[in-house]
Amino acid sequence: MLSLKDIVENESFGNLELLASQVVEGFITGMHKSPYHGFSVEFVEHKIYNEGESKKHIDWKLYAKTDKLFIKKFEEETNLRCQILIDTSSSMLFPNNDFNKLKFSIFSAAAIIRLLKKQRDASGLSLFSDKINLHTRSKLSISHQKLMYSELDQLLDSNIPRNIESTNTAEIIHQLAEQIHQRSLIVIFSDMFSKGNEEDLYSALQHLKYKKHDVIVFHVSDPVKEKELDFENKPHKFVDLETGEEVKVNPVHLKENFRKEMDAFYSNLKLKCSQLKIDFVEADINKPFANVLTSFMVKRKRLY
Repeated sequence: MLSLKDIVENESFGNLELLASQVVEGFITGMHKSPYHGFSVEFVEHKIYNEGESKKHIDWKLYAKTDKLFIKKFEEETNLRCQILIDTSSSMLFPNNDFNKLKFSIFSAAAIIRLLKKQRDASGLSLFSDKINLHTRSKLSISHQKLMYSELDQLLDSNIPRNIESTNTAEIIHQLAEQIHQRSLIVIFSDMFSKGNEEDLYSALQHLKYKKHDVIVFHVSDPVKEKELDFENKPHKFVDLETGEEVKVNPVHLKENFRKEMDAFYSNLKLKCSQLKIDFVEADINKPFANVLTSFMVKRKRLY
């Protein structure tokens, strides 16, 4: 499968909903066996078959016993509720306007919404930076899905240029943990850079688990630049996207210490997620995003 960067550069795909549909259909077609087996239904009762009705749900086993035709009545159910959280802070605009962590998150979320729609799963969307910018409860309706695609389309169109927005991930997750009342699968797209210390972030993730939610964290990053500090051996001007602070330095002089700091941050984050039984997925924006869909589908299959 192409990377999302390749897809974004192909402007023949129309709006986000259409793109998500095409990508998901291609993804599912390319799988040898889907972990999905249709949406959940609950058997309600039998009713006598009337001439002219569809024979699709006739209970033939019962017919063999009674020599009478009965129809199975079903009640469709939502398999699960899924709340998708997207970090829209300025750090998500790295590395450039053409393709960045935020665009990767938007397209990945759109594809997951499409998957949920196919399985008749309810979905909701939360966008946040240092505050909650949007929060919709998970619903199954077509109008709600179109609303989410519309919000993602607007975010995609307006994310550059814009005012600097910092991140308060820990506080936002605490707030959302209190606002999401029904047990849900919480999917988080973020680089996990935030105000405060790491313990605040871990406490917020623990809050979600305390509320009985299942959680999967897609840690969105560009590892080549953000972890390896892979830049040319010459002075560069680095700008903090969330504060505007600038510093001019040759990255080669910082590379060793920088790697150690980032390795420690990633290792601690992975360990804490493991301890909390939270799925942690490294979402490299330079790699095929089939990894995102596969990880999501595997998580869903385990739950349902």
